[in-house]
Amino acid sequence: MTTQQPGLNGTKIPSRRTIGRSLAVAAVTTALVAGFTVAPAQAHQRSAPRPKVTVKSTKVVMPFNLELDRGRVLIADGGSNQVGQLRPGGATRTVVADQPGASGVATLRDGRWLAVAVTKTDYATFTNTASGLNLLGPRGTRIYADTLAYEKKHNPDSNYFYGVRNASKCVKDSIEKLGAGPVYYKGQVDSHSYSVASYGHSWMVADAGSNTLWKVSARGKVSTLAVLPPAPVVITSAIAKANGLAACTIGVTYLSESVPTDVEVGRDGYLYVTTLPGGVESPQNAQGALWRVNPRTGRYTKIVTGFSGATNLALGRHGEIYVAELYRGRITEVRHGKKQTFVTLPGVVAVETARDGSLWAATVDLSQQGPGSVVQVTTPRR
Repeated sequence: MTTQQPGLNGTKIPSRRTIGRSLAVAAVTTALVAGFTVAPAQAHQRSAPRPKVTVKSTKVVMPFNLELDRGRVLIADGGSNQVGQLRPGGATRTVVADQPGASGVATLRDGRWLAVAVTKTDYATFTNTASGLNLLGPRGTRIYADTLAYEKKHNPDSNYFYGVRNASKCVKDSIEKLGAGPVYYKGQVDSHSYSVASYGHSWMVADAGSNTLWKVSARGKVSTLAVLPPAPVVITSAIAKANGLAACTIGVTYLSESVPTDVEVGRDGYLYVTTLPGGVESPQNAQGALWRVNPRTGRYTKIVTGFSGATNLALGRHGEIYVAELYRGRITEVRHGKKQTFVTLPGVVAVETARDGSLWAATVDLSQQGPGSVVQVTTPRR
């Protein structure tokens, strides 16, 4: 899927130029242009107290990820290709410059190492020409973990098939008319290291291009932890209409790529991961999911689905999980497998939990008319 915003183009979510991703962006763009706001929560709605949103900065471009580290708010800004630190008054101080397409940032607990997920993109073809993890340590130590090189050598999802299996000529012609690729294909070579979390002295990376979770050692060695399975999506009449697809595609199941967008380490030692389908997704047909992954075996369990544009997650102190839903413009709270709207926040793309229980979030301007923002979300009980 490629989006229509300059900053999002630079750090595509996801990054592979396939038919499924074109379907997704067309459906989402149509919904946004039509003035879609926030859909009703699929579970019970939150009662008082109502969260309060305080804008802390509007001096960011594309703040795709946040890291809260010992009182610091670090921002991976893909629009300015840097990691910045939020300063009083909303300004940012450059911590690390020259980080192309910066989309993820994390620190070790001792604060001595910083990891930045970076991706270089050829905008003419929407092809990622480089992707990996910059590891920055004491005394100027720099290590680069090349996830694209590892992906080219191993391509972990090469045994998965995506798209429409046994498509009729009408379905095949209609979908391929979009011009992004075959109607049915195997996992392709692509890497877009999008989010990162520290795990012991190593790093876990959510790669939105390869549909995998990478484990990166302290020395920068890349290995495959898990490959997320295809996400079956039924093409509805609304999706068909939004994409100009023929009536014969309605009711057809499309196997979308499960695109990891964030990874966090829970207090239970397990990994929690958000995915959005790299195929047919719209606010009316939301197939984003939240997963629990064993960091030792790579085995995964789906916790809940039904998110629209799940781009980030944060773990609360009492077992609750917060998911940023970009396409619905809200942060959703998940508790005991049930979802409810926590706060409406148009353009929300990142969310993190602070030690005091408050949330920090970041937004992008989908209209391309203004900057992004960093906000703090508090409630009386937090």
